[in-house]
Amino acid sequence: MLNNNNTMEMVASLSHPFHCPLRLRYKRSSNISQPSLLQFRACKEPFVGCSTYKQAVLWNSYNSTLNGASCIPRKHVCEPWYNYLQEFNQTMVHKQAKASRPVVVRSELAGTGIPDSAYPLSDITFGSKVRGIGFYVVTAIAAIFLIVLMIAQHPFVLLFDQYRRKAQFSIAKIWASLTVAPFFKIEYERLENLPPPDVPAVYVSNHQSFLDIYTLLTLGRSFKFISKTGIFLFPIIGWAMLMLGVIPLKRMDSRSQMECLKRCMDLLKKGASVFFFPEGTRSKDGKLCAFKKGAFSVAAKVGVPVVPITLIGTGKIMPTGLEGILNPGSVKVIIHKPIEGSDAAVLCNEARNAIADALQHQG
Repeated sequence: MLNNNNTMEMVASLSHPFHCPLRLRYKRSSNISQPSLLQFRACKEPFVGCSTYKQAVLWNSYNSTLNGASCIPRKHVCEPWYNYLQEFNQTMVHKQAKASRPVVVRSELAGTGIPDSAYPLSDITFGSKVRGIGFYVVTAIAAIFLIVLMIAQHPFVLLFDQYRRKAQFSIAKIWASLTVAPFFKIEYERLENLPPPDVPAVYVSNHQSFLDIYTLLTLGRSFKFISKTGIFLFPIIGWAMLMLGVIPLKRMDSRSQMECLKRCMDLLKKGASVFFFPEGTRSKDGKLCAFKKGAFSVAAKVGVPVVPITLIGTGKIMPTGLEGILNPGSVKVIIHKPIEGSDAAVLCNEARNAIADALQHQG
């Protein structure tokens, strides 16, 4: 038996979170007038670290108030509050770390490959965007006026120069020169290595940018490019490509590739030149990729020379994947000595080595 003071101490100890995570309260019974009768109820309001419990009611009789109260609390199942708190904190830290996981965007162009060919995304300025818009405005206006001349002379080209189409390539040179002149300068080296215009040859070059076509057209050679079939669907550009005799190609289609090579061989036999990008696509980081042997097989079978050309600077001015901008800079075109032979593998290695050496020395 306990006295009243001990009863209140026990009540206080039961309400302490270290002993029991229940908040205990008392209220006066409405049926008994004596204020000493206490009614204890266990509430469902948990402290930190406790789950919901069933209500437990502790009653003291009227007589127990005179001699003290015997308090026998129900046994409750509850984990220590500090264990639950530790687990709760770990869960919250995991969720916050997962929600706030940093996302890093890394440019494939920045800091890799040849410095003159890579351009970091973070350095794109407002001026480069404005220059890009101006570039496309100039090339569109020039194309609209020059396409009229190409259409007017095309019947005569088909009659007198069906395979080389020099007149059409002369207009293409004017179009490319007018487009690039306001924005960047082109420097040519070793132009004496170019074969005469009437000598058929296979021209090959590294491929870094959309500007490579503009740069090569300024050479004034009537070589036939190879292009994806989808580009022929564009107005004006597609029409000009048809009149220039550009060779269509469906990528990932073996039959289309064989037809393309056969057409190239036919053009070479009839006195026209063809142009290949042996890498197959534009380099994303400025590095010279592996060469495919198709162009060199054609040259070896027909018996025409291979003319390697190195383009430097186009990847910096208009990087791959960022065709909407135009950075300041200059372009260098290096013409290497023609290579002749009957072994496609040897021609491929020699042409690639010549281009790679020029890129390395300039880098």
